[in-house]
Amino acid sequence: REKDDKYKIRMPKLRVAQEYKDKRKSIVDVERNIFKFKKSGEEKSRKREKEEKFFRETFMYDKEISVINTATAECSVPSERRVDLPVTAGEKLDVIDVTEGHAVICRNSEGRYGYVLVEHLNFR
Repeated sequence: REKDDKYKIRMPKLRVAQEYKDKRKSIVDVERNIFKFKKSGEEKSRKREKEEKFFRETFMYDKEISVINTATAECSVPSERRVDLPVTAGEKLDVIDVTEGHAVICRNSEGRYGYVLVEHLNFR
């Protein structure tokens, strides 16, 4: 038997490199994240619908929501009331409607609506 073992061809065990294992795991994670991304998109659309419903009830707004103009916030302004829209400097806003006085109704990128003073906006 020792003679047979001497002439026996030994096949090396193929070992998977650690880097390859990590890549394989990351590929699986990416595939799973794709499905989560779609789910979060649905959640965002539900949130936008909820914000729009709240806006219509609070502001008693029955017109069609259309963007009149776009503006950029010049400075950061926290909201004092629920109907005011908190704004950060450099944020792009969609102007929905012009009201009497110095305020306009705006929508931010998150889909929230509220009053913003014209003094804080730049219409370039």
